[in-house]
Amino acid sequence: MPLYTKEQRIRRDASPWTLVQGILAPLQFLVFLTSAGLVLKFLATGVGFEAATISVVIKTLVLYAIMITGCIWERDVFGRYLFASAFFWEDVVSMLVLALHSAYLGALWFGALHARYQMYLALLAYAAYLVNATQFLMKLRAARLEDVRRDCSLSDVVTGAAR
Repeated sequence: MPLYTKEQRIRRDASPWTLVQGILAPLQFLVFLTSAGLVLKFLATGVGFEAATISVVIKTLVLYAIMITGCIWERDVFGRYLFASAFFWEDVVSMLVLALHSAYLGALWFGALHARYQMYLALLAYAAYLVNATQFLMKLRAARLEDVRRDCSLSDVVTGAAR
């Protein structure tokens, strides 16, 4: 079963949110790498809690931005904000990622956890994010392969018609 119908592919390519997602995804990954380094440095040395905390908050804000714009993109392409069949499991794991990042913000805001445990929670959120990012990369690859197969089929039809 193809990932996108012909109409969905047209809506995907026409949606301005496709570009927004294409910009936010690598930005989020760069923020993640920076933040993960700061969190691990704090856990290893006990130094740099403030920098690690700020980085996790920034990572969470970027996550919220990509989640909101991703929901709008999904509505543009599939007609629903979340859990379209083509992205159901990615959305399920995204909810876990969102919940863990939000739990981190709650723990920070309410001082519910010791600094070290806050950073462990951040790492747990980051592990879930990596699973989710892998899901989306696999879906992106599948979509590209699907587009290549479709383009090859179209060129075969055009070439065959020209003979």
